[in-house]
Amino acid sequence: MFVLTMPGLALLAARELAAAGGVSVRGSGSDGRSDVLLVDADRAGRGDLRGLRLAEDVFAEVGRTVRADGDTARSVAGRIWRPERSARALSMWAEHRGPLRAAMSFRVVARVLTETSFLRTDLRRELTRVVARDRPRWRPADPADLEVWVAEYAPGRFVCGLRLSDERMRQHGGRPQERRGALRPTVAAAAVCLAGPPAGLLVDPCCGAGTVLAEAVAAGWRARGLDIDPAAVATARANVPAAVVGAGDVRAMGLADAAAAACVSNLPFGWQFDVPGDRREWLREALRDMARVTRPGGRVVLLVPEIPAAVVPAVLRQADRVRLRLLGRATSLWAYDRR
Repeated sequence: MFVLTMPGLALLAARELAAAGGVSVRGSGSDGRSDVLLVDADRAGRGDLRGLRLAEDVFAEVGRTVRADGDTARSVAGRIWRPERSARALSMWAEHRGPLRAAMSFRVVARVLTETSFLRTDLRRELTRVVARDRPRWRPADPADLEVWVAEYAPGRFVCGLRLSDERMRQHGGRPQERRGALRPTVAAAAVCLAGPPAGLLVDPCCGAGTVLAEAVAAGWRARGLDIDPAAVATARANVPAAVVGAGDVRAMGLADAAAAACVSNLPFGWQFDVPGDRREWLREALRDMARVTRPGGRVVLLVPEIPAAVVPAVLRQADRVRLRLLGRATSLWAYDRR
């Protein structure tokens, strides 16, 4: 099998997979749009994959190949679709998605790291031809019953599989109300993961649509959200009824000292929303109050491109930094231990 996650989240996703039981990570890479994890899973482990919070898509592997064995689209497509393995992959698809039919529609999705030898569209066309020849009662369509993905996950190395998941996996069930700039659920899950095991109250002082709060509740935390925007407060309340949400300013939350085991937030940094006044001073004040509200031994986790060391309070010690890309831009998840 193989799993896709957001660029930069492979290590955290691998830890989640290792903790699932019955799953072994055998390799990793990137297809240019997603991080790719190659895994082996027993029957119980395959079921657990559907509940992953850091994975965006899960696939039953059909085959692998390398450019060195023939670097044309036709050659790669002919080698990577293996009929005997496709039969096993279809059995796994049926476990996850429902009964198979003799006549089904399919579409091919192709990703390559370089188009020097052939185009991505060439590979998609050739693999469509190979699959149609092997399964004569299947017909190409978009949308389709089945999706066959082929990805160059490392320079010269390809993996192919049937997509077992759909958009519901990456959306974690969706949000009743949307909001501009809402965080991707897998990234929110990664931020909550960096906060550590559930240990009481987790506060998101810039909660927006409530995505971090939803992931915190799913992980077993008690969750409290604040936002300076009344519209965001209303949206977060609708999206996460299990959380306590109210109006508040991250620079002066009005919570008691050491009230929370963790503060986790996607800070506004100018892409969708900006902050009043000088950004550096705003960040200094926000960090000061998050450190005050977080108890010693707790964690502060923030999504923001840069945090200058000079604005970090002395009681916060950087424990981790996960670099990732959102909307094509570089940013980071910063984790601080509260001393």
